[in-house]
Amino acid sequence: MRQFRYAHRGLHDLSQGIPENSLPAFRRAAGRGFGAELDVHLLVDGSLAVFHDSDLRRMTGQDGVIEELTAAQLAEYKLGGTEETIPQLYQVLELFDRAKLPLVVELKSYKNNFAALAARTVEELDKYGAPYVMESFDPRCLLWLRKNRPEIIRGQLSQDFIHGDHSGMGEKADRLLTHMAFNRFTKPNFVAFRYEDRDCPSLRRVKRTHSAVVFYWTIRSREDMETAEAEGAQVIFEGFVP
Repeated sequence: MRQFRYAHRGLHDLSQGIPENSLPAFRRAAGRGFGAELDVHLLVDGSLAVFHDSDLRRMTGQDGVIEELTAAQLAEYKLGGTEETIPQLYQVLELFDRAKLPLVVELKSYKNNFAALAARTVEELDKYGAPYVMESFDPRCLLWLRKNRPEIIRGQLSQDFIHGDHSGMGEKADRLLTHMAFNRFTKPNFVAFRYEDRDCPSLRRVKRTHSAVVFYWTIRSREDMETAEAEGAQVIFEGFVP
């Protein structure tokens, strides 16, 4: 998977009517030979939706929590003012399985559904042949993978929650996630860190002491991409075509 660059939420461009995490965005990425990063939520009927937020408002203009809906209900929501709807994971997997291109699958836990989310996502991934890795901000997802599917390459998502955006889980969680303190338990195969926070001491320490594979998100210019790759990092990009 190291030979690929990864389109963040697909190769989207809303100015062209291609919203993030939509089937056209993933088709566009695959058509240009890119891998893709995507986000997965578990719905009440056991379906897996590809969407970034739990709150539907930003991308659909409608109120609602995605985890509280069924796939049938979700079909009524349109993405970014277009006619595109929120895809299910199997639809994206079919596309990348045919293309033989890789995916970075982010588990988006909600409340305490981390185990059910991880188990259901792995069950779906097992049906297809596209190469993939899995990642999450929630270390409980990684711990589940380590215990139940240790052969799957897993990554800890993080950023500087102390001096930048907060996790929403409290000050203590912000510190622990920033310092990647859970890595001693989850034993991730890679870390995925916000590019703007790459000078964070915890990331420097992890790279120095563990020779960790690093994904940088989200790269938004060719210059930043070249800098990231010069450091040996994998690139998750958005807003331009490499």
